[in-house]
Amino acid sequence: MSVAFVTGISGQDGTILARRLVAEGVVVHGLVRSVDELNAWSRAERGQVTVHIGELTDTERVAQLVDQTEPDEVYNLAGISSVAYSWDHPVVTGLVTGVGAVGVFDAAWRLAQRTGRPVRVVQASSAEIFGRPATSPQDESSPIAPISPYGAAKAYAHLAAAVYRERGLPVSTVILYNHESPLRPTTFVTRKISSAAARIARNGGELTLGDTSVRRDWGWAPDYVDAMVRAVRHEQAGDYVVATGQTHTVEDFVEAAMTHAGVHDWRSRIRTDPALMRPAEASVQVGDATRARTVLGWQPTVDFAELVARMVDHDLELLGQ
Repeated sequence: MSVAFVTGISGQDGTILARRLVAEGVVVHGLVRSVDELNAWSRAERGQVTVHIGELTDTERVAQLVDQTEPDEVYNLAGISSVAYSWDHPVVTGLVTGVGAVGVFDAAWRLAQRTGRPVRVVQASSAEIFGRPATSPQDESSPIAPISPYGAAKAYAHLAAAVYRERGLPVSTVILYNHESPLRPTTFVTRKISSAAARIARNGGELTLGDTSVRRDWGWAPDYVDAMVRAVRHEQAGDYVVATGQTHTVEDFVEAAMTHAGVHDWRSRIRTDPALMRPAEASVQVGDATRARTVLGWQPTVDFAELVARMVDHDLELLGQ
């Protein structure tokens, strides 16, 4: 029976991945930072996996857990998930998202050396490693030039994965573009918008945002988790851009969400707060997932309009409850 070790298992991607692996009959071990984080996670989810508590920055603890659980697959999904947070906490971001990832790679490499069998790893990389790309769309050969602490930390982990691959560890990276689901917390702009659309539809009110002209390549999170599984199980480790190849603005997301919720005067309900704008905003980020499509046989299954509709429907249902 296959064994998987998943860091960041209580987050959006970790939860979706855990559900899939459990359904496949995989024995799943997950890492969470604290008891509070564990308690905040769905009981239905945590009842199906063995959860371990530990900080990603505690490399000894991570190494011990990897050595004890002896996974066949390691998914490193943990890390600071907010670009805005990384500007306020750049050192913590570097330690967790950058150095912490290297600790995971090294633990997997040492387990492989001890057991004499391959330990396959996937690193959740990010389109933020490209910063302000000079050309679009971006692929695996695009220059790595981050413009935020978050992007820099992800870039360090991304490059370290290549170093460990040269060392013999089958570690793949999935360069994930924005991917959403109802599991996103409301600190993310997409869920902030979908929950606001539901609230305004039922009770009225307004929505305050930063720069609504920002364009992003948004996809459906379960599709992106599927790419992770395909990458970690492929016979040859490599780097894969995971994206839809289409972009929409934040305003497009607002319009789709509000319209689906039945709020047709939505423009009059939007307020702009300069304090919500990032110190350095990436230019157009749109990914070319040709390699993932041809090598992994991956493709997105949910388009932009359906993604937004599913999130709004979820938030309308929550209000109804």
